[in-house]
Amino acid sequence: MGRFRAFLLGERNASERTVGSYEMDIAQFAAFRWGADAAAPFDWPSATPDDARRFLMAFAREEACATTTRRKLASLRSFFRFLVREEVVAANPFAGLRGPKLPKPLPKVLSAEEVKRFLAAPGEELARRQKERQDITPQESYAYARDTALFETLYSTGCRISEAVALTWGQINFETGGVIVTGKGSKQRLCILGKPARKALRALRTAAAALFADGGAPATNVFLNEHGAVFRPREAQRHMKKWLAAADLPADLSPHKLRHSFATHLLDAGADLRSVQEMLGHASLATTQIYTHVSVEHLKDEYMKAHPRAQ
Repeated sequence: MGRFRAFLLGERNASERTVGSYEMDIAQFAAFRWGADAAAPFDWPSATPDDARRFLMAFAREEACATTTRRKLASLRSFFRFLVREEVVAANPFAGLRGPKLPKPLPKVLSAEEVKRFLAAPGEELARRQKERQDITPQESYAYARDTALFETLYSTGCRISEAVALTWGQINFETGGVIVTGKGSKQRLCILGKPARKALRALRTAAAALFADGGAPATNVFLNEHGAVFRPREAQRHMKKWLAAADLPADLSPHKLRHSFATHLLDAGADLRSVQEMLGHASLATTQIYTHVSVEHLKDEYMKAHPRAQ
């Protein structure tokens, strides 16, 4: 153990805390394999893959969290890899084992009311400034229109932010509300723009035509910054934080949360899972199914808040 400790500190540059965790995991395995009263030196070459498997299964029976079990597996795999390198043991008994899968956290979503407040924020600030007779530059006016149209589009279509900022005016059919989106793997899909999104996009096209020479031309990107360059996802994230604060919503929400909210709200309203898969552009239905869990949790929350006999 002393050589392994020196290896961790010297070659792996591990902290004392990390080394302590390794030593605790190794001591637990030794106690499991040779008994709690056994003392070093231990007969490491006699440890078998069955011993390693039973050790990990013991934690599963005790309902240890997956993160803890995976850490112990990593510690012991590293320890026996070191022993193989030092020619103390012939093989690593933990080499072929896999740890338990980590649970995937459910995506955060906004409620329909929260989305409404967020989407209204740019327009409300513009209206307030106009009422106070503040000077508003053409660039500022365009920025208000762009932010409103961008976030309306994200929520209306369920697009990824990278897909939205790549849109050109020629991809949008204002009469039908259809928009052709190019997603991962250059695959195209049809998304639908609701009336609020179409209204916001028309206002943006008017603002772009007034500010830029080729604003609103079919080949021009829909979402531009105030200088006429393509609006970047990072800029969208920064602007979203501004409007989240204005709507008194958590600042850690990202544009992707509008995509999660889009899917969850559709399923809450009874939309078919396969249709939601098509609208999101998921290759596998299994990817979309996570939103069914989100939807159930969302409905539970609403029930607990609203039902008179929920508590």
